This record gives sequence, C-alpha cells and structure tokens, in this order.
Amino acid sequence: MPPKIHLYMTPGSVALASHITLAESGLPFSTTNLGAQRGFPAKHLPLNPKGRVPILDLDGNRITESPAIITTISLLVPEKKLLGTTVLEQARAHEWMVWLCATLHAQAFGGVFRPSRFVGAEEAVYDVVKAKARETVRECFEYIEGKLEGQTHAVGHVFTAVDVYLLVFYRWGNMLRFGMREHFPNYTRLVEEVVSRDAVKKTLEAEGLTPLND
Repeated sequence: MPPKIHLYMTPGSVALASHITLAESGLPFSTTNLGAQRGFPAKHLPLNPKGRVPILDLDGNRITESPAIITTISLLVPEKKLLGTTVLEQARAHEWMVWLCATLHAQAFGGVFRPSRFVGAEEAVYDVVKAKARETVRECFEYIEGKLEGQTHAVGHVFTAVDVYLLVFYRWGNMLRFGMREHFPNYTRLVEEVVSRDAVKKTLEAEGLTPLND
C-alpha cells in the first residue's frame, strides 16, 4: 500500500519544486494551499513552527525543508531515479540542493523578500539590504549559468528533481526583472525543457502559474 502523502504549499513558492517532484513520482498525494504569499499565517504554525513551506506529511510524520522533502520523495520511488543514477550523481544532486536552499534562497532571495530577517526593524537600511541581496542573486545566477555550460541538465545527462528546483528560482528571477532569457541562455535552455514535461505542465496549471513567469 502506498504511503499517505499530503503537501502543504503556497502557489509559486519554493514548494513548487516539491509539488512537481511529487507529480513526477507518480505517487498519489493531496495538497493544501496555506496562503503564505505575504508571510506564514500564525494559525498554521503548529504545522511547522519555523513558519515555512513546503511541509510534507508522510503517514502522519511531518517533514520540512525542500532538500529533505525532495530526497524523501526520491527514496519512495527509487526506480524513478529522481536524484540521479550513480552515487556521484546523487551526491551532486544534494550538493546542488543544499546550495540552492542555503545560499540562493535563504541568503540571496531572503534579503530581497525579507530584509527584516537580516536587520530586524531597522527599516532605514532595508533598501541597502535588498540591493546587496540582488547582487548576490545575480552572482548565483551567473554561477548556475556557468555550471550549465554544455549541459542539458543540472546532474548527469537526464532529468532530476534538481532541474525543477532550478525552475523555481528562474521564475523568481523573471519576477524581479533580471532579464533571464537575455542574460542566462544556458539556464533558459534547461528550464524550457523542464516546463515541457507533462508532470510540470500539470503542476503549474494546478497552481495557476505561467511556465516561466515572463
């Protein structure tokens, strides 16, 4: 009997990567939109005291943090090879996910979207924090662009969940007008292939999102 899986998410958030990975897994699952676009609702803190999405409920056990959730889904369907085939590919997948979570998401986009996390209530310096964070976002995009030179996928030569994790931040880059298609052609090539996949199309439609947010 397959496990009972429920994903707590918010459309267009980083939870999109977990949502797509679930769709790619072929496992049955359900979702709840927590409506956390402008902050995590206090009434939902019992689900995750850290106040973040995504949250995966697996047979009554709650798992948080995108790398942990994506890894869990991958382990449930090893035949899908959602994090690569070889030990080295799986290590590279985790290398990517930890960096995307800790650096690009938490430090870079975190400074753009939530400057108060870095300087508290010092609103006078919010613009400085945001400007520096945008520089860090661009540096991260440049790093991704270089890593994808001559590559069709982030890990190995086939699709993995890392590709959909990268899609999340590409969409955010377009939202913040970084000129993704113009400045990051390797990155663009990868995400264009990702959004052509049936599971990705269905998930984007379910969340009410355009493919690349451009």
